[in-house]
Amino acid sequence: MELRHLRYFITVAEELNFSKAALKLFTAQPSLSQQIKDLEEDVGVQLFYRTKRKVELTEEGTVFLEQARLTLAQADKAVAMARQVSQAKQQMLRIGFVPVAEVKIFPSVLPNLRVQHPDFKIELLSLNNTEQMKRLKKGELDISFTRHNLNSDEIKSLFVLREPMVFILPEDHPLAKYEKIPVQALHGVDFIIPAVEQSHTIHHHILDFAKTQGITLNIVQKADNILFNINAVGMGLGCTILPAYTAPLITSNSVIRPLEVELPYVDLYVSYHKSNTSVAVRKFIELLTQIFYLDINRD
Repeated sequence: MELRHLRYFITVAEELNFSKAALKLFTAQPSLSQQIKDLEEDVGVQLFYRTKRKVELTEEGTVFLEQARLTLAQADKAVAMARQVSQAKQQMLRIGFVPVAEVKIFPSVLPNLRVQHPDFKIELLSLNNTEQMKRLKKGELDISFTRHNLNSDEIKSLFVLREPMVFILPEDHPLAKYEKIPVQALHGVDFIIPAVEQSHTIHHHILDFAKTQGITLNIVQKADNILFNINAVGMGLGCTILPAYTAPLITSNSVIRPLEVELPYVDLYVSYHKSNTSVAVRKFIELLTQIFYLDINRD
């Protein structure tokens, strides 16, 4: 028994005429008659009395009609609710991000997105690179902003921006007197760097830079977040190297000084699951592409 059998039965029961019911259902009368016969065989009872002059419901048919209407109403409700969930998912946007996105991306993109699509439900999740990668692959994030190019058979990544890193130190630090600091002067200097668990890329960029320059940093603190990293410098605990977006965030008793050698650059990528075809993801990527001139063909 299928739902179409119930629809056919209800229409015949309401019309009490196979010809009229067939017209209403846009089907041939012989086919409709066969469908009702098949239904009666499935149910195991006669649902209609049929004569050449009229069609009437049997007592069993009357009871079956009431329940058939309830069943179809419940099925229609189930379809409507499923479609509502699907529509809600189309409008839901779960965005994971590393701190740079708060400063460089969201102020430009989100106000425009809200104006263009006020029905979108946006959830912002501050997560490290590793956690974002896990959630993106499991379908728990729609959009991910990380320092990694995640391009694969499942994930699409787009390059968003590249920014230099800057050297930040307490304003009363002996090295603050230099207009350009000799890189060898950093040897043995107290340093605060991001913890590898929170910022794998920046952590290793700093260590790789020191190794390349042949210097050893005296790491006195590994910061769990960028804000603590910045404030620790302001408290005089040591120096640091961070992405340039942090420059406006440094405290009044910290300064930025250039080195005699160039510091590393760090990249930012936006990623999404290729199987995610939601309207919200598509519109977000379109807007991001317009604002930051993303190359959608670049890997």
